[in-house]
Amino acid sequence: MNDKSILTTIKKLLGLTEEYTAFDTDIIVHINTVLTNLIQMGVGPVNGFMIEDNTKKWSDFVPSDKLLFVQQLISYVYIKVRLLFDPPANTNLIDSLKANALELEFRLYSEHLKEVIAAEEIIKE
Repeated sequence: MNDKSILTTIKKLLGLTEEYTAFDTDIIVHINTVLTNLIQMGVGPVNGFMIEDNTKKWSDFVPSDKLLFVQQLISYVYIKVRLLFDPPANTNLIDSLKANALELEFRLYSEHLKEVIAAEEIIKE
């Protein structure tokens, strides 16, 4: 999954085919917003990251050895893009998506903190 296109993956989860490009600009803007938020949380490349088309892959955003991490990342980006691009009409579903996003945010940030703490321990030695 980490060698798949970020745009294509999110479009598929939104129920759009890869060939249907009418909303690509909107979806790309929302994906970049979510990726920027993740980078500000410490997840992703330090120097920033953005997509412009379907050529950027998940492995360009995070190391390929973090397969489980990538699955959480994809879910988080999808949920946040869904809420921005095509929010459900049902408020219970919106609340559920928001709760899932918060949990994933916590877990992604916690994973980042574990790496920071481990790096600090190495530096102390």
